[in-house]
Amino acid sequence: MEVNMTVPVWRGGQRVCPPFRVWRGIFAVVWTSIALLPACTRPGQAQDTIRIDHQISPLPAHTGPATITLKLTDASARPVTGARIAIEADMTHAGMASVVGEARETGPGRYRSSLTLQMAGDWVILLHVTLSNGQTLERQFDVRNVQSN
Repeated sequence: MEVNMTVPVWRGGQRVCPPFRVWRGIFAVVWTSIALLPACTRPGQAQDTIRIDHQISPLPAHTGPATITLKLTDASARPVTGARIAIEADMTHAGMASVVGEARETGPGRYRSSLTLQMAGDWVILLHVTLSNGQTLERQFDVRNVQSN
């Protein structure tokens, strides 16, 4: 059976909404749900109360070994100690495997990791942080224009 979507359907002398109106309503509900999704957080997640400052050396960045230094502070600017930080470095284009590492605490609120940037180009560094109380957060920063040696 074929249904013509452009012709209104009449039942009992009243016009019945064409199917496209139904789909428009469903579309609106789905997109509203997607828009509100980021507002949801899981219990145990740190909010934006942790500040992470980062440095990379050498600067300007080039292929080969690189050191990433991180400084974690809370909303009162006190050092955040005892965190576990996994680092994932990815090229901004597809086809390159991630470079992973772990940052170790070198002093109160200070963490350091060594990574090898294997290729020239733009990199994205993703930090997976687990605080000592079990709260988690993720942050990222870009390392642009890594040069060849």
